[in-house]
Amino acid sequence: MTVEETLTSLVDRFNRHAARTPSVAEELRGLARTIRVRITDERTYSVDLAEGRLRNLRAAADGRADLTITTDLATFQGLVAKEIGPMKALVLRKLSIEGSLEDKLLFRKLL
Repeated sequence: MTVEETLTSLVDRFNRHAARTPSVAEELRGLARTIRVRITDERTYSVDLAEGRLRNLRAAADGRADLTITTDLATFQGLVAKEIGPMKALVLRKLSIEGSLEDKLLFRKLL
């Protein structure tokens, strides 16, 4: 599966979860963010969070992002497969997250 296909699957999974879980939709209500996922040895993607849903996944390295997640392909695949947790990847400096504290905490909800 390509990175883009994996991200599309993750977006769909998150949106289904948000639709089934009113507390998630309520917590994210009113938030509008652009999230960038930079795979250092691949491409950069962006996705928008609006109205409690992730939308408009695209390959994009330009423009403004509220939250930027940077990792390499192997770590990205490990995170998706749950072979490594985000905290361990952060400690090992295999993952970095740039953004406000609020937006960094938002990242945990998106996993």
